[in-house]
Formats: sequence, structure tokens, C-alpha cells
Amino acid sequence: METPSDHAYPDHWEADVVLRDGGTARIRPITTADAERLVSFYEQVSDESKYYRFFAPYPRLSDRDVHRFTHHDYVDRVGLAVTVGGEFIATVRYDRIDERGLPATAPADEAEVAFLVQDAHQGRGVASALLEHIAAVARERGIRRFAAEVLPANNKMIKVFRDAGYTQKRSFEDGSVRLTLDLEPTAESLAVQRGREQRAEARSVQRLLTPGSVAVVGTGRVPGGVGRTVLRNLLEAGFTGRVYAVNHAFAEDLDELDGVPAFRSVAAIGDPVDLAVLAVPAERVPEAVADCGRHGVRGLVVLSAGYAESGAEGLERQRELVRHARSYGMRIIGPNAFGIINTAGAVRLNASLAPEPPERGRIGLFTQSGAIGIALLSGLHRRGAGLSSFISAGNRADVSGNDILQYWYEDPDTDVALLYLESIGNPRKFTRLARRTAALKPVVVVKGARHSGSAPPGHAVPVTRIPDTTVSALLRQAGVIRVDTVTELVDAGLLLASQPLPAGPRVAILGNSESLGLLTYDACLTEGLRPSPPRDLTTAATPEDFRAALTTALSDPAFDAVVVTAIPHVGETGTADPANGGAVGTALREAVASAPGKPVAVVHVEIGGLAEALAAVEGSARGPAADAPGTTAPPPRPAGEAATLAGPPAPAPAASGRIPAYPAAERAVRALAEAVRYAQWRRQSAEPGKVPESLDDTIDQSAAALLIERLLGETPDRHGVSLDAAGTRELLGLYGIPVRPTLPAPGPDDAVAAANRLGYPVALKTTAPHLRHRSDLGGVRLDLADEAQLRLAHRELTETLGGPAELRPVVQAMAPRGVDTVVRAAIDAAAGAVLSFGLAGAPSELLGDLAHRLVPATDRDVAEQIRSIRSAPLLFGWRGSTPVDTPALEELLLRVSRLVDDHPEIVSVTLEPVVVATRGLTVLGANVRLAPPPARDDLGPRRLPSY
Repeated sequence: METPSDHAYPDHWEADVVLRDGGTARIRPITTADAERLVSFYEQVSDESKYYRFFAPYPRLSDRDVHRFTHHDYVDRVGLAVTVGGEFIATVRYDRIDERGLPATAPADEAEVAFLVQDAHQGRGVASALLEHIAAVARERGIRRFAAEVLPANNKMIKVFRDAGYTQKRSFEDGSVRLTLDLEPTAESLAVQRGREQRAEARSVQRLLTPGSVAVVGTGRVPGGVGRTVLRNLLEAGFTGRVYAVNHAFAEDLDELDGVPAFRSVAAIGDPVDLAVLAVPAERVPEAVADCGRHGVRGLVVLSAGYAESGAEGLERQRELVRHARSYGMRIIGPNAFGIINTAGAVRLNASLAPEPPERGRIGLFTQSGAIGIALLSGLHRRGAGLSSFISAGNRADVSGNDILQYWYEDPDTDVALLYLESIGNPRKFTRLARRTAALKPVVVVKGARHSGSAPPGHAVPVTRIPDTTVSALLRQAGVIRVDTVTELVDAGLLLASQPLPAGPRVAILGNSESLGLLTYDACLTEGLRPSPPRDLTTAATPEDFRAALTTALSDPAFDAVVVTAIPHVGETGTADPANGGAVGTALREAVASAPGKPVAVVHVEIGGLAEALAAVEGSARGPAADAPGTTAPPPRPAGEAATLAGPPAPAPAASGRIPAYPAAERAVRALAEAVRYAQWRRQSAEPGKVPESLDDTIDQSAAALLIERLLGETPDRHGVSLDAAGTRELLGLYGIPVRPTLPAPGPDDAVAAANRLGYPVALKTTAPHLRHRSDLGGVRLDLADEAQLRLAHRELTETLGGPAELRPVVQAMAPRGVDTVVRAAIDAAAGAVLSFGLAGAPSELLGDLAHRLVPATDRDVAEQIRSIRSAPLLFGWRGSTPVDTPALEELLLRVSRLVDDHPEIVSVTLEPVVVATRGLTVLGANVRLAPPPARDDLGPRRLPSY
């Protein structure tokens, strides 16, 4: 039965989307106030498109048509529009029909759907995005199928339906093609949706990083200031496109500034502008955004501060900025941004405040902090590393790390992705994108604000409730290299960008200092590597000795990587040889060139010239140079983005041959260890795990769904319900997870009756929350073999800890002896379902020794999860004990994962304790909580976040 709320305006259907060409548009329900917009839109549609929509010439809409297409009940009749600049560019409509094709109401579950896209916007992926959203709306309103009549000549529309990935049927009737789409999402439809999302979001970032023209809005009239600095950096970098200086305060007769055209507004520029850098006070930004939007600017970099970082008023100003820019189809870097850099030879863009631009290289860098960005740029530059691109997003109100990962995933100029993050707005999406990217190239992340419990000022994003240790485990599951400091970020990035991945953990150590070699050896053991005893070349070692020793180590199949240690060579006069560092560096590079294929890192102590010699590349220079032969050429510029101004040739990309140098053994070894772990993840991810099909025989998913629906329907609390013991056992039993029953024992006679029913030996324990699982407080009595022992235990329990009403004692049959463990699954609104495992008691509660995996987990995930906790040896025969049945434990974890993945209404599951014996296991305690399922943004139609 419909309620009045069914007819209210559904504002949750509104969404900003990125289209195929990287521009943005807004999708929203059509209302009665849209009559003029609809008429204006229809007038701009070609006669051919109108014919395809109505199957006949239809030059204009009648008043009746306009009323019908703007009046909807948002249940049986729904219309959505795509808008840019407030005007319609496309519409879609569905009408619920019965089996005869006549108008109907629920429970009819089929609807007729029709699209119309303005000709100027066809080919931008508008109809595909609309189909995703109208399908989600239809599912919400109980519609399961779409029917569409399409003329055979309307190939574009047929392709939209065919490529959507839904299960569909096609037939030819009365001169038209009839298509029927089953709207239930499929693996194919989800893959299609995510593929389109990746291409669109990557293209939107590419538009920002490869502009053909840039306007700096807020360029100062005198040298100095933010705008003038950005203008100077653009020119000094040799940007290959057009540059314009814009300031509303320029004198009317000023037509040039610093050699570039000067204008009082963007609208006054006669040519297209692809990118605008806004360096004006926050109160003037809305005017500048409108000026850019009306001129057709494609993207904005907003350097201005005074937004969410300044408080509630600034947060609302930031939200309005995003809404305003997106209404014109523009994406935003910022606000409060530091800028962007693209070192590609065809672009050479430095639209940032960076005092020292990076060389061209293979590292992509994203930061959410300008100060950290400066530090990272300086550190990479000082150590001879180059960048492919740099994005400092500031408050990341629009473009985020997720968008940048989409771009780097297919960017041929980026081999390593480095990210400094202070917040993750959509952790589910981030881990999904990071996993896909990490399968091709390393993704290294350092996260600030780990322990504050909230997002930093300016980052208006959902806050995850899960601990930082859990976040770290989930990132590692996705293949992300998580480091703790920006120094480690640079250290890892240098090694990964210049060295091949190691084939294993076996490390050779050689050098001219026995002490430094021992420090390196200890560091390797600490990081879980397998070092060989250091080879001491003695302090008298010559560059040739280093070359020969390194060549030998690289050629030895017993080693997967080499760490070289070096201290200054002191001659007979007692002074260090100033030329020795450069000579040693050259010798080491020659050795690597003669035996490539294994990573090499160098640890040195105050050797002048060594780091520079290791970072130098034959034939490269810090000045301009032509592209080195054999390097990857920049991607072709899209039409309309060709450079029009010649600049100096670009520096050569970094070539192989660089060797990373570190001032401390621990830093070098830590970077190498991260590379070893990442390489192992890459090898394993090539053959992903699976969920055994044998589980299906003992799982009744449909019965569980009916039970959950009934249990939720019986509770008046919309926040959910914790199941009682009977409901918990019934639900878990449907997934092959038996829970050993307990019987209440309020008095000693009740306890004896329960034991007789269950069979001796039994356990007597309290179920009071403050004493649950607390055998150390006497709340659990085990191995009670007869009635006398049981009565004595019951009397002692109630006399020392409290009365039966408080303790709520129960009797349970004893389980086979084993190791007590705990299995949990919980839903985090931001991160999704998380599966956790540890040993019960002190290891998990006191030491936090838990392992976490995202749901759904595979057989490989749970096997690694069990073995990754620090107390895992207790499961595998520690100190001569009998190993327990870990295959049974792995199966239990898979069943719990499957349970919460199949039923989003299950918001938490706790199995404690789970006693794992030498054969089999026993679940002694269980708790399950149900609640209405949270929205899954990652499974819905594509949409940009709105915080």
C-alpha cells in the first residue's frame, strides 16, 4: 500500500555524475516546475532524435505532453533529467505496466522506459548513466524488469541496453525491437558500471592535468602573492599551452602581464580555457566560478582558503562551491589546495606554489596537505627522484585520492603511486581501486590523523569507527604498502621506482664496515627477511672491490636482493678521499648494469658524492633534454587540447640504473622489506583465492533470509535487535555453524536437571555481561563430573559472585579440550563488513592481537588471517603441544563471511569462545545483531560523493 511519503520529492535520487568525457552533470527527478526547461530542451533536439523517441514526426510538445512529462507520483510514474548549468540535456521516464502493457500499480513489477538525449550531448555516456540511476529507482519501487520499444535504426540506444550487462531478451515486433531487461544487478552489470566509472573519473583527472590553456584568476598586479607565483611557475616550467592572467582589478588598458595576455574576466578571453586556477579571497570565489562556468572552463584548482578548515560556516561555503562548480560540469582540486604538476613533455604544467619543481620521473604523488606536499617534493628532488604528476588536493571537497588512483591505474607515465592521506572518504571504494591498481603498480600510503578519531579540519567526510590497526590490515589485504611516516613514503617510493621487485626474502649484505653490516643484518631479521652473514670487504676496499663483490652477489641464485653498506675510505694520511664516493657509486652502477634483475639498496655514512653518483643516469641532466630513447611517450592529447605555444624541451624521464641510497640501515631494510611483501602479494593475487563450493550443500540462504525478515519484523526498534539464544542458534545453524546449547540453572536443582539432560561432564558459567567469559573471576567452572560437584560449584558461585538473578547461570556440556579463539564480523558504515579473528582472552583483549579481512573472504584470505596473528604458534604445536584443527577453523571463518555477505541485515556476529581441538571445533557462545541494511554506495549507480 502506498503511503504519502511515496509521493514526496525523493531528494536521495539526486546525484552528480562524471560522464565519459570527464565532465560532470547532475541527475535529479523531474518536477512540475520544469515545464519551461522541458520545452526548451525539446526544441534543441533534432527531428531524427524526436522520431526515434516517438516513432513518428513530433516537432513540438503539446501542453498535455508537458503536463504528463512533468507530473509524476515517483512510484508508478518517474521521470529523471540530466542537467548542466541548470538546463536539461537528457531525460528518462518509466511507467509501470501490467502483463498486457497497460498502466498499472504495484504489485505489477514491470515498467516501460524511454530515453531522450540532446544531440549535442550524445556520445558522452549520458544515457548509460541515466539507465543506471533509473534502474536503481525502479528497484527501490519494486520494479524488476524494464521493457523498451526501439526502432531498428536507433543503434545508439540499442547499444546502451545491450552493453549495460543486465540479463535481457530481444524480439522483433511490428517493425520495432522490443527489449526486456531484468534489473537485478549481475556480476557483468557491476563490472560494466565500474569500468565506465574508471574511464570517466580517469578522464576527468586527465582533463585537469593536460589542459591546452590555463587562466590564473587573481593574478596580482605587482610581483608576489599567490596568483603571481602560480603564473611565474607556469611560465618557468615551460607550459606548452596558452596562459592568461585574470584580475577584475586590472586597468582597462592593461593587455599583457609577464608576457601573457591579461584580462579583467575569464569571459573576456576570446579563446577556450581548459583550466582555471583560482587565487582570490573566498568571498570572491563564487563570482569567479560563475565566470568560468559560463565560459565553458573544464576544471578548477582552488587555492583559496577559508572553507571547511575554518568551521561550520566555511563548511557550508565549501559545499556550495562544489555544487556551483558541478552545475557547470567542472571538477575541483581543493579548496585550500597547493596545486598540481604534470611533468609530461607534451604538457609541462606547474600550476602550483612549489618553490622547486620536480624533475620528470615515474612517481605519482598525491597529498592532502600543502605543507607535507612541499616536504615530499623537496625530499624527492634532493634524492634525485622525478615525478610524473603531483596533486595537492587540500580539503579534497571534490577530486580525491580515489579519482587520482583511477587516473594512475592507466597512466603509462606512472610506475609508482605515493599518497599522503588524512582521511579516506569512501574506504570501500578506495580499497577496491587500490587492489586493482596494486596488481599493476605499487601503491604506497602514509595516513595522518590516525588516532584523532575524526577527520582533520576541512575534510568533511564520513568517519570510520574501526581502529587504525584494522584499517592498516585491510589496506594490506588490498595490496597497499602502508608506511608510518613521510620519510618512509619517500624511502619506499625511491626503491620501488628504480629497482625490480625481489623474488623472495633472501638478502645478501656486503660492504666495507663490519659494524654497519651487522646493523643491516639485525634490521633484516627484525623485518622478517632472511639475510646471509655480512661479507666484510674491509675498510681498505676499493671501488673495484665493491663492483666485483656486488656482481658476484647479484649473480648468485641464493640471493633475491642485495644491501651494500659503505663508509668513507680513509687513506694513509688519515683523511677521507673526497673522490672515492663518486667512484664507488659508478662501480656499483656498473655492477648492476652487468647483472640486472635484483633490487639493490645502498646504506652509506657521510660519503660525499656517493648518493649523487648512484642517482645519476647516463646521458641525463637536470636541465632540458630530449625524451630519452626507449622511454614511454606521453599519452596523446585529446582533440582541442593541443599545445599552441612552444616551450623548452622536457627533461628526460628517469631511466633504469639509479640505485637508492639511505643514511641508515633501518631505513633501507624497511623499504626493501616492503618491496618483498608487496612482491609476494603480487604473486599471490595473480591466482586469487576462492570460496569452496562444498559450503553450498550445508547453507540454506533462502531460509535464513526468511528467518531474518521475520525476526526483524517482530521488533519495534528500527535500530535493530540482538537475537536471543534460540534465534541465534537457529540462524547460525542454517549456515552450518552449530552452537553448543546451554540450559538455564537458576537453582541447584535446575542445574542438576540440565546436566542430566545434556550429559556429564558439564560446565557451569554465568551469563551476566560483566562476568561473561571471565574464568579468572570464577565465573566459569569446568569439568564438573557429577551431581555433587555441580551442586558445590553452584553454591560457591552464588555465594561469592551474587544471586542467581544477577548471575544468570547456565549449564553446558563440556567440549573437547583445545585452544580458545574468537571470531567476529561487524559492519562499518564506511569500510563495509570486516571479519576478525584472534585467540580469546588476553591475546585479543589485552594485546589487541587480532587479524582482520574484508568480507567476502576467500580460502586464501582466511588461511593467511589465522597465521598472521602474533599468537598463531599456539595453534600449530608450540612447545610440543598438539596442533589443532586449523582447516575446521578456516571453514568456520568462511561460513561467517558468507553469512554476513549474503545478509546485509546482519550487522554483527560474535562467536566466543570457539574451542578448536585436534579434530574439529566447538562454538560455545554466540551473539548476533540484526538491523535494517545500510545503504551500499559501492553497489548503487555511479555518483560523486557529496559530503
